[in-house]
Amino acid sequence: MTLRIGIVNDLKLATAVLERAVKAGPGMTVAWTATDGAEAVERCAVDLPDLVLMDLVMPNVDGVEATRRIMAATPCPILLVTATVEGNMDLVYEAMGHGALDACTTPVVGDRRGADDGAELRRKIEAICGAATPRPTRGRTPASPRRAPVLPRGAPLVAIGTSTGGPAALANILGELPRELPAPVVLLQHINDGFVEGLRDWLAGRSRLPLSFAVAGENPRPGRVYLARSHSHLVLRATGAFDYQVEPRGYFYHPSVNEFFRSAARYAASGSLGVLLTGMGRDGAEGLLAMRQAGHHTIAQDRATSVVYGMPAAAAELGAATEILPLGRISARIKQFCQEQVA
Repeated sequence: MTLRIGIVNDLKLATAVLERAVKAGPGMTVAWTATDGAEAVERCAVDLPDLVLMDLVMPNVDGVEATRRIMAATPCPILLVTATVEGNMDLVYEAMGHGALDACTTPVVGDRRGADDGAELRRKIEAICGAATPRPTRGRTPASPRRAPVLPRGAPLVAIGTSTGGPAALANILGELPRELPAPVVLLQHINDGFVEGLRDWLAGRSRLPLSFAVAGENPRPGRVYLARSHSHLVLRATGAFDYQVEPRGYFYHPSVNEFFRSAARYAASGSLGVLLTGMGRDGAEGLLAMRQAGHHTIAQDRATSVVYGMPAAAAELGAATEILPLGRISARIKQFCQEQVA
C-alpha cells in the first residue's frame, strides 16, 4: 500500500525538501502540494490524502486555521512540519487542539552532521499512518476488577483521557474547574515525549488549579492537576500512589489511557470519575468500562463536539459511559459530581 502525502508550505525550497524526503521513503508518494492553508483545505476536499504535512506560519490562512477547517470538513491525519517547533509552541498546541497528531522540524538541506535528511520525518509519518489500537474481543466484556480503595472517601479521583484534539479540550475543561475542587485531576494525553514539557506549561497557563507532572511514588492530592508523562504508562498502585510502567511494550499511544483507567478501577476510592474525550482509535474505552463496572461514574464526550469521534465512540459502543455529554458541559458535571461525593 502506498501512502499518499499532501504537502502544505508557502516556501518553494521547503516544499522541494519535503517532496524529496517523502519520495525517499518506501511506499510513500506526494499526492499534491499547496502554498497556503486555504489551498490545502480545497485540496483535501477534492483529493483526501493519507496524511498532510502542514506548515504553521503561512500567509492568508495559517496552519492552525487550516488544521481546524480540514478536521471539521474532511478529517485526516495531520503532521505539523515547521522550521522551528520550539519557536512556535503556542501554534503547535493550538493546532494539536484542533486535531494535529504530532510535530517535527523541516528537514535540513545538506545536513553537515551526516544524518539522513528526512529520516525523522519519515519515521513520524510511518508511526502515524501505522498506528492501530487493538479492538475489544466481541461477545466478551472484561471481568469486574476487585476493588481496593485507598484514597479517602472524601477525595474522589477524576481521570481524564484524550488524544486527537485533546489539548484544546483539556484547556476548555481546566479553565472552568473551580480552584477549590475537592478531588485530584489526572490528565492522560497521547503526545510525543518531546512535546510533553511544553504541553504542561501550555495547560498550566490555562488552568485555575495548580498543574504539575505526575511523579512516581506521589499520592494525588485534591485541588491539584497531574499530567502524565509520555515516556511510559502512568498507573495507580494499591497504595494510592502514582507509578509508571513500560507495559504494554510497543504500544503506539503514550500514555495508555486504558492502563490508567484499569488501575483506577482497582485502586481509586469509590466515587471516582472517569472521562474519555476526543481522540483517534479506541484507547480508553475498555478502561472506562472497567471503571463503570467497578462502580465509578463515567463520562464520554459526544460526537458533535469531538474533533475525532473515535475513543468516545468506542466507549459508547461498549456501554462504558454512564453519561455522554458535549464538551461545554463536562467541567460543570465534574464539579457537581465531586461536590456530591464529599457532601
